Amino acid sequence: MEHIFFKPEEPVLRLLDQRYLPEREEWFEARNLEDVIYSLQEMVVRGAPAIGITAAYGCCLLLKEVEAYADWQEKLLKGLNLLKAARPTAVNLTWAVDFMSKKWEEKKELSASELYGLWVQEALALHRLDIEINRKMGSWGAKLLEDGDVVMTHCNAGSLATGGFGTALGVIRAAIEAGKKITVIANETRPFLQGARLTAYELQKDNIEVIVACDNACGFLMQRGKVSKVIVGADRITSKGDVANKIGTYSVAVLAKKHNIPFYVAAPLYTIDPYTVKGEDIPIEERKQEEVTHIQGKRITPAGVKVFNYAFDVTPAELVSGIITEEGVFSYPYDFSFLKNR
Repeated sequence: MEHIFFKPEEPVLRLLDQRYLPEREEWFEARNLEDVIYSLQEMVVRGAPAIGITAAYGCCLLLKEVEAYADWQEKLLKGLNLLKAARPTAVNLTWAVDFMSKKWEEKKELSASELYGLWVQEALALHRLDIEINRKMGSWGAKLLEDGDVVMTHCNAGSLATGGFGTALGVIRAAIEAGKKITVIANETRPFLQGARLTAYELQKDNIEVIVACDNACGFLMQRGKVSKVIVGADRITSKGDVANKIGTYSVAVLAKKHNIPFYVAAPLYTIDPYTVKGEDIPIEERKQEEVTHIQGKRITPAGVKVFNYAFDVTPAELVSGIITEEGVFSYPYDFSFLKNR
């Protein structure tokens, strides 16, 4: 599913607006840094790899925005720092901006227009690479699934969360391409309902059998033997394998452990942060209360009542049966410190 398009000649970044799915397909056009930051913070686009790709294209839009100024380099650096701070948890955002910044550092002699040409090619290459990585992850992960498995997933880790194909859903797609029959249980994923709205939307389009379940039904479904495996994505993984993912993932992992159900994480290596060791050191984003207090603009909680709206939680490494990457499946105990040298 193609949902991120960049037109360098205009320039404009077109994003399938995920706030309105599955009811309608609308496109959001980002033409400057402010638009890109808005798209990230307001969930026009979400999912760690997709956030990184959007950020790479955002660097290009920012450069076009400042290139006419005499002090364009200073303005560019300031804008890059603002972009990196747009959302705190997904490491792909920082990784992508740092990657583009490094390319600039290596070619400081370039004019703004020359740098734009370089950055466009790098951003397009990152987008293509993400899809290739997802397919490699899928081929590794498909080996973990058996014909007839019922796989539970939490949040959306499919094409909409990546450059295409998907991480967790990419594993499922690859298993089906290999001839295996797989059924998916998509947890609704309150409060933004990424599972109910986005995962179900994607899988239905691909004619993959999907059943939506309330988040609080996970334990019951596992207890009744209706879940074979769990596969989720990740927004950041520490060097020791603690996994930050959509809020509620930790609960699913605890329940899976209780019921002896394998719990896998599918994520590209660049989602692993080798410089962060402990899960408690991962910054956890808190989002606006209205996402919990309202549904489609209608209040569902009493006015004045406070709410928690943490966007992510952290699953300890010992609950993770395996981390599926483009270079293979890693098993507990995890040690990703080798990535510091890459």
